[in-house]
Amino acid sequence: MQPSQSIRNPFSLMINPEAVLMALERSDALARLQTQVFRPLDKPLLSSKTPDDVAAYDRRIDQGRSS
Repeated sequence: MQPSQSIRNPFSLMINPEAVLMALERSDALARLQTQVFRPLDKPLLSSKTPDDVAAYDRRIDQGRSS
């Protein structure tokens, strides 16, 4: 299989992963991309509700189920 054919083949990563990885490493377009790493789960989300508000909400829901 020609290198240019393997790159255009959507299944080439399964057939010949080394050729695909080599093409990615040689890609000038990919090298010029700006990268930025986002880690949204590193810090806990800030909540506008206090734990007491959440507990009161949970109690109202639980009381509604028992009725």
